[in-house]
Amino acid sequence: MISIKRRQRGSPVTMHSIGPQVHPSSSQDEDYTLRETDPQLGSWWPNAGAHGGRGWMMSGGERFTTTYDLVEQMFYLYVRVVKARDLPPGAITSSCDPYVEVKLGNYKGRTKHMEKKTNPEWNQVYAFSKDRIQSSILEVIVKDKEMMGRDEYIGRVVFDLNEVPTRVPPDSPLAPQWYRLEDRRGEGKVRGEIMVAVWMGTQADEAFSEAWHSDAATVYGDGVFNVRSKVYLSPKLWYLRVNVIEAQDVIPSDRNRLPEVFVKAQMGNQVLRTKTCETRTTTPLWNEDLVFVAAEPFEEQLTITVEDHVHPSKDEVLGKIVLPLTLFEKRLDHRPVHSRWFNLEKYGFGVLENDRRNELKFSSRVHMRVCLEGGYHVLDESTLYTSDQRPTARQLWKQPIGILEVGILGAQGLLPMKMRENGRGSTDAYCVAKYGQKWVRTRTIVDTFSPKWNEQYTWEVYDPCTVITLGVFDNCHLGGGEKANAARDSRIGKVRIRLSTLEANRIYTHSYPLLVLHQHGVKKMGELQLAVRFTTLSLANVVYIYGQPLLPKMHYIRPFTVNQVENLRYQAMNIVAVRLGRAEPPLRKEVVEYMLDVDSHMWSMRRSKANFFRIMSLFSGFITIGQWFTQVCHWKNPMTSVLVHILFLILIWYPELILPTLFLYMFLIGLWNYRFRPRNPGHMDTKLSWAEAVHPDELDEEFDTFPTSRSQDVVRMRYDRLRSVAGRIQTIVGDIATQGERIQSLLSWRDTRATSLFVVFSFCSAVTLYATPPRVVALVTGLYYLRHPKFRSKLPSVPSNFFKRLPARTDSML
Repeated sequence: MISIKRRQRGSPVTMHSIGPQVHPSSSQDEDYTLRETDPQLGSWWPNAGAHGGRGWMMSGGERFTTTYDLVEQMFYLYVRVVKARDLPPGAITSSCDPYVEVKLGNYKGRTKHMEKKTNPEWNQVYAFSKDRIQSSILEVIVKDKEMMGRDEYIGRVVFDLNEVPTRVPPDSPLAPQWYRLEDRRGEGKVRGEIMVAVWMGTQADEAFSEAWHSDAATVYGDGVFNVRSKVYLSPKLWYLRVNVIEAQDVIPSDRNRLPEVFVKAQMGNQVLRTKTCETRTTTPLWNEDLVFVAAEPFEEQLTITVEDHVHPSKDEVLGKIVLPLTLFEKRLDHRPVHSRWFNLEKYGFGVLENDRRNELKFSSRVHMRVCLEGGYHVLDESTLYTSDQRPTARQLWKQPIGILEVGILGAQGLLPMKMRENGRGSTDAYCVAKYGQKWVRTRTIVDTFSPKWNEQYTWEVYDPCTVITLGVFDNCHLGGGEKANAARDSRIGKVRIRLSTLEANRIYTHSYPLLVLHQHGVKKMGELQLAVRFTTLSLANVVYIYGQPLLPKMHYIRPFTVNQVENLRYQAMNIVAVRLGRAEPPLRKEVVEYMLDVDSHMWSMRRSKANFFRIMSLFSGFITIGQWFTQVCHWKNPMTSVLVHILFLILIWYPELILPTLFLYMFLIGLWNYRFRPRNPGHMDTKLSWAEAVHPDELDEEFDTFPTSRSQDVVRMRYDRLRSVAGRIQTIVGDIATQGERIQSLLSWRDTRATSLFVVFSFCSAVTLYATPPRVVALVTGLYYLRHPKFRSKLPSVPSNFFKRLPARTDSML
């Protein structure tokens, strides 16, 4: 534990959340576009780490290194306090409770004190930002903690920053040295020595992530651990398939009736049950699959209970067994697994008897086939934004096809997220990135609206058609204590980047707007500056991936239902959130849920509108082509109609040119559109999301709890609105079904006259087409549709009239 203070005036840092300050303003005033930036990336080192009175000197002898080449270089003074020896005991207590203060100007870091130790060990690193160095002298002071009164001064070591060496990775870490302690005035040596290492370095140093930072000097208590940068790994997830086959000798408590039996399986918070056996019997048969999500290490156990449905409101447990997951076989494909009989323990019988030997002589049995599925990919994130598609079993993984490098540079223009005691708003921001099983969290930059992280991370890429997600959060756990533990880190915004939209080996430096939808509308919370590079190892492997199935083959050999996929994904997200929340420092549940889009399935009028207009935009292209063809048929532009007639006659005369012409046309369109290709990665589109013109009540409905917390009148109004929207959708779906049923009725003889006419027409058409060359049929058909408006009637055609008169099954609906 490290107690840290900063010499400054004012009261202690006590904060309470106020939420993002969202001011109602016109959406046109905000800039939601992606902006390209030009940061100074790369590692440029000063000669020998010289520190002058006016700052760091950059000489002509600079050299470029590839370490952290996607971030701006940040320089730090590192101080590693290792241990001390032969410290003198106190004059009053005759013992020594030593601790160390590392003092640089106004900044002071303090180690924990060691009780009654004259040879203590701390092994703590301190990092002072070069931009905040206000002194040319570093003091490492050893003190003896007193229970009452002022702490006793033991000795100190003073370093001149002009003499501090520079460490250039990948050089080995600087070896610490023993230094004799000197008195307060520096006039002589005192008893005791301290082992210290002092050097100049950058964020590429191994000590960076574990160091105490002067950027977070105001953080105290347990909050110190919550400001550090960390790398997390998602737990390894498996699907546990429990195939319940049958049971034997199931005897109910009432021997005069046959039981209605079902099996309930529970693992942790996951509870599934089979259907009740259709026949009342003591040897029921089910042959049902129950699928759970399990995580390594397997801490939970599988509990199987056989129950009797005695009453509509009462189920009676007949037998129970608890099985560890390590008992079950792991399989990589769909090969059958051996089934086993498990003896059930009696439940509720003979528990209070002194001798249970008679109960144990006979027991019910359940027949099951249980295995851990290694051939599936356990989905723990939205299928629309998946970052990993590998199966669980590592033996089935293929070689990576590339490397993804992300430099998290910083943020600009963040809004105040909480209020301090002095009435001033503040934000303590950190960034989380998730790709595959690897999560990263930057350090927290305290009390600034423009944090500079400049941290770089790397991921292996196995599939280019995946998405990396980055989120920015406000840290509400800097003070420690129960109040801080109950707080929730506020979301500031999210960025998604699909790797397939990135050109290989190109560095993308952009500023991404951080957009969050609140109850008052969409709000820009700031901008996140990133540097992204996707490096492919082999172009052939990338091209090969595009022809492979998206998910492992087990998803296609033994697929899950849609409901199963959603339920299992929800359970997997809960498991990941719990496991990452147990790390130190924890990656909290609200952060994991936001990154994994836990609420993406919730109803939203806004999302429904957005998806509707997405569909309309897809059909708009076909509608445009249809309108153009209608104009050609009606000779709106005679020149175009003549050219279409000529092209039509050429294709009729040479039908073998139809397919080559079609593909050549698509080739030319692709070349033409190359000039208009997107130059930047995709980002959140507020117009596409229908977030700029959404009604306030619809937003209130979207942010409502489930079940609802609104009044009955509001719920009634929203229900009526939902009914009106659903009625329109119902009408459209009904119209589509009607057209399909009319096609079916052509040969169903439901309307005998219509079917007779169609059968006679089909026979005559077959004879005519058999006797007429296909070229002539196509020519006549094409010229008929391209005929001049003078030869057209404004009334519907005979085939159209005939089709609309065909019966559909709507007549039979209530």
